[in-house]
Amino acid sequence: MSALFDRDGTLCVEGVSLTDVAARHGTPCFVYSRAALEAAYREFDGAFAGTPHLTCYAVKANSNLAVLDVFARLGSGFDVVSGGELARVLAAGGDPRKIVFSGVGKSEAELRQGLELGIHCFNVESSSELARLDRIAGTLGTRAPVSLRVNPDVDPRTHPYISTGLKESKFGIAFAEALPLYRRAAGLANVVVRGIDIHIGSQITALEPYREAAMKVLELVDALASAGIHLEHVDLGGGIGIRYRDETPVDLASYAAMIAKLFGGRRESLLFEPGRRLTGNAGILLTRVAYLKPGERSFAVVDAAMNDLLRPALYDAWHDVRPVRRCNERPRIWQIVGPVCESADFLARDRELALVEGDLLAILSAGAYAMVMSSNYNSRPRAAEVLVEGTTMHLVGRRESVGELFARESRLP
Repeated sequence: MSALFDRDGTLCVEGVSLTDVAARHGTPCFVYSRAALEAAYREFDGAFAGTPHLTCYAVKANSNLAVLDVFARLGSGFDVVSGGELARVLAAGGDPRKIVFSGVGKSEAELRQGLELGIHCFNVESSSELARLDRIAGTLGTRAPVSLRVNPDVDPRTHPYISTGLKESKFGIAFAEALPLYRRAAGLANVVVRGIDIHIGSQITALEPYREAAMKVLELVDALASAGIHLEHVDLGGGIGIRYRDETPVDLASYAAMIAKLFGGRRESLLFEPGRRLTGNAGILLTRVAYLKPGERSFAVVDAAMNDLLRPALYDAWHDVRPVRRCNERPRIWQIVGPVCESADFLARDRELALVEGDLLAILSAGAYAMVMSSNYNSRPRAAEVLVEGTTMHLVGRRESVGELFARESRLP
């Protein structure tokens, strides 16, 4: 995180000490930096300044209202995958005309919601969805703006769980089926064809998969034009990775130069859907060491768990772990684990740290796919969320209470 600093032996986010965050709001707690969020957005959006485009933040990465508010104030569009995310964007001040609605299983209510709000576009993922959207738009007396999400069958060279552009993926429309489905869409009374969409995966650190996918899409765009179907935009999706450990992320200037070369002089504008790239390294998970169990395999039991940060258990993901304050104890190799009753409940393996019970730890790169994937497993309340702005901390997500966990439930009569 660019906004993480060591000040007199204590870690700070911008101008706020993490010890002060823990003292006021407790642990576990997610801490986000407004400066880091804004810098990431401006870096991404600015890389394409010479190309007509719209940056649509992928809400699934981090849907906190304050985070969405930061991007809305910067003029961002938004990529949503559910009616809940759509409602969040509106609550945060997002412009419906800058919203694209993705997702493989949109419900009838969600399609109606998007149509009534006048969103920018639906990224349609099947012929059935296209027919349903046409029918609903007809009942509302409107026309549905659509792109077809086409599956280019490109290997993004990332974790198999987050590869979404291969032919065996549940996402999108097979490349060979795209042209006939576009012809059908163009003939529907209640649909207007706006563009084409691809998204090949997440945490991608190589440029070549993007080049291969873009070139395949351009072939299809030109084939559509020859058939009399002229598109307004090409949505190139998101998925650009970040540095968690030793990865070399895609250089934005190189990516933008490649895109400018491929699309220069064309009539279509571009859409991008970055998520993790904007928020991943703008947040940390703050947790406290509850117990130390030294031995042949030493365990540091902390108060955060897999229900707070699922990525290590789900993807065997690596997150950097740093003590908030320096400690004079002898370092040893620790397994950083939580209190959930699962052997998969670990946050970090084999970390050389000097620790004592009560120490605060900062788990880095927790601004994306952390709080949004959290749960109440073991009836654990979800963590608090704090957004730091200079020397001010804002509580932007209060900690759940135990009572709230079963407030919607009832005993038998």
